[in-house]
Formats: sequence, C-alpha cells, structure tokens
Amino acid sequence: MRLRDHIHFTGSAILAQRTRSLLTGLGIAVGIAAVVLLTAIGHGVQRFVVQEFTQFGTNLLAVTPGKTETFGMSGAMFSTVRPLSLDDALTLQQIPQVLAVVPFVQGNAAVEANGLSRRTTVFGTGPAVPQVWQIKPALGRFLPQDEVRRARAYAVLGSKLRDELFPGRSPLGERIRIGGETYRIIGSMESKGQMLGFDLDDTVYIPIARAMAMFDRESLMEVDILYAAEADADVVAERIHQRLEARHGGEDFTITTQDQMLEVLGSVLDVLTMAVGALGAISLAVGGIGILTIMTISVRERTSEVGLLRALGARKQQIMWLFLGEAIILGACGGIAGMLLGIGGAWLIGLFIPALPVHIAWDYVALALLVAMLIGLVAGVMPALRAAALDPIEALRTE
Repeated sequence: MRLRDHIHFTGSAILAQRTRSLLTGLGIAVGIAAVVLLTAIGHGVQRFVVQEFTQFGTNLLAVTPGKTETFGMSGAMFSTVRPLSLDDALTLQQIPQVLAVVPFVQGNAAVEANGLSRRTTVFGTGPAVPQVWQIKPALGRFLPQDEVRRARAYAVLGSKLRDELFPGRSPLGERIRIGGETYRIIGSMESKGQMLGFDLDDTVYIPIARAMAMFDRESLMEVDILYAAEADADVVAERIHQRLEARHGGEDFTITTQDQMLEVLGSVLDVLTMAVGALGAISLAVGGIGILTIMTISVRERTSEVGLLRALGARKQQIMWLFLGEAIILGACGGIAGMLLGIGGAWLIGLFIPALPVHIAWDYVALALLVAMLIGLVAGVMPALRAAALDPIEALRTE
C-alpha cells in the first residue's frame, strides 16, 4: 500500500465521521489550550516577580535580626532575636567590596501639610538609598550625609504623596508634620510603582535614627548592602557573617543574598507552573480516553473494510498503521487547535487585563503538541492491534 493510499484511507475515515472526529479532537484541544494558557500565566507571573525583585539591582544582600534554630526534639524551636543596631550597619560599611549600606525601618504615621492629613508609610533609611535601591530624586535631593544619631529633620516624599499633598507645585522647602514632628522637605523621589502590591510611591523617607525614635524601636528591621559587581556574593556574605558574629558573640542574625531569594522564589514559581500545567494534563488524559474509545468503536464499525483490505493483500502492519495514523492525526489536529486557542487566549488576557502578566512558554507549547500526538499514538495502539489481528474471512462476513 502506497503512502498516498494510507493518507487517503485515513483522511476519508476521519471526514466520514466529522462530528465524532471534531468532538474527539476537542477533548485534546481543551487540554492543550489549558496547558498553554496556564503555563503562560505561570511564566508571566514568574518573570514579573523576578523583575520586581531585580528592579533594585542585582548586587544586593540583606541582613535581618534573629535566627531560628531547631534542637532535634518535637516542638523544640527557639527564636533568638537581638537588636540589629545602627553601629552594626556602620561597621558593615568597612568590609572590603561593600560599596554602600542602607539601614532600614518601616512604619505607618500621620502626615500633615497644607491643612491636609493622611496616613502613609514612613521609611527610616540612610543617605545611600539612591545608590543601593536604584531610585533617584525627581526634585531636590535625598537625605544628606549627616551624623547618624544627629540627623537633621529632613524628609523626602514619594511621588504619589507629593502629588496629593502639593498638587501642581514644588514641595521643596515646605514644612510637613510626620507623626507629630515637623520636618522640612528637601526632595521628592521619582515614581517607582508597586512591588508585589506594595506602593513604593506612597511613602515618605526620613533619617533612620528619627524613625527608630518615632516608632520606639531598638532594632533595625533590615540592613541592605550593595557590593561590587565583580565580588562573589558568598564571599561578601561570609565576611559580613564573621563581622556580626564577632560583634554579637553568636549567630543571631540572618544573611540573605539576592541570588538565594531569587532561587527560592524561582523554585516556588516553578512548582506553581507545573501545578497549573498538571491541571491541563488532566484534560489531555480525558482527551486520550476519548480517542481510545472512538478508535475502538471505529474498528468495530470498519471490520468488513479491514477484511476487504486484507483480502486484497494488505499486511497486518499496514492495517495497524492505518488506524494508528487516524489516531495520531486526531491528536495532532486537536493539539494544533488547542495551541492556537491557548496562544489566542493569552494574547487576549494581555490585551484586556494588562495587570495580569502573561508570557508564552514556547517550550511548553512544543511539549504540549508533542504530548497530544503521543496521546493519539498510545490511545490508538490497542484498537490498531485489534484491527490488525482480525481474521480476513471472518471480517468479510461482518456487516
């Protein structure tokens, strides 16, 4: 039997039962569309989160107070939290390959200006924020290099807070009350947008020591450290570890490099992507069962046709490939349709819901299409073997 005859028999069998073939391919198409669409959303979210974390630069690490340890017994978990002081932050600046350090505390306080009052996020930081966090003043300047514990009462507004309190005019030189204390505005930051739902523009920056007094804190919430691009993050982290351990007399702090944060985050998002892809795999399995059912019925209905082909000299292998070809074509057509539906759906989501990031994972698209064809192949094996095993004489007697 020539290849052209194979294609003719397979195509005519599919077209002869258009509705049945359409419904069979639809099961595969739904599964493929689900895989493509869900993985596109998963990859989009992953890329979005990574971009959010790396918008502050890539040569960063964070030191936070406290370290949790377990002692091998049920329920035996102890948290040792000691103050991470301003002196700790200052001494970290002396470590080789450390370029800048930003001590950090955060709180919420009432802000008053021009008869207006609202609560907003207050960042207590140091003067190196523009360098470390890669956010620059749009107006004026950032906090000056004052002595840490005697810093002047200066404030720098986020762009959103500036627009709300001083619409249409410059706030430079104006007085503002934060938490009941008077500050003079010396700058306003450029718009940074949101990070994981947190509005970085609805903020006000004040000196770290004043913020700690305002919120009655003895310990810093975090110390962000910028190190040289050519430096090894692990080496810098080890030097910081040794310096703080010598100062504290023990390991009562946690050092996290940005690579570690992204690695953990990437692992979580990879699991999420695989989970949503598994949901589409369920639909693929249902589609495979549909192909198996339809092909089994097709063998029964075409028993006399098989008998005639065998009587005309067709071999068992050729009969088997006729039915396998039909199953593969059904799977491939369903896969292509599902792929187009998934890509179209992702495009529409990006068009109408820009806030939901989507990114087509083409490797998943290709894999899903390959899986669709494999499902068609596997689902068609048993019916094809059954058709090839039919006795020609008995098959010819069947009507």
